[in-house]
Amino acid sequence: MTIWILSNYRSRLNAITQMLVIGTMNILEFLFVPQLLLWGRYNSVFAVMFIALIYYNEFKLNKGTQ
Repeated sequence: MTIWILSNYRSRLNAITQMLVIGTMNILEFLFVPQLLLWGRYNSVFAVMFIALIYYNEFKLNKGTQ
C-alpha cells in the first residue's frame, strides 16, 4: 500500500481501501480482543479520527487535483 500511496495511482480508490481496512480491523479488534488494544475499547475513537483524516486529506484537500 505504501507504493500505491507514493505512486498516487488511483488515489481515491486507495483512500477508500485504507478507510475500509482500518474500519474492519478496528471492528474486529473491538469485538474479539479489546484487552490487547492500547486504550481498550476507546481505541475505536482514534481509528475514527484517523479515518476522518484520510477522508479529509483525499476528498477535501485534493479536490482540485483530480
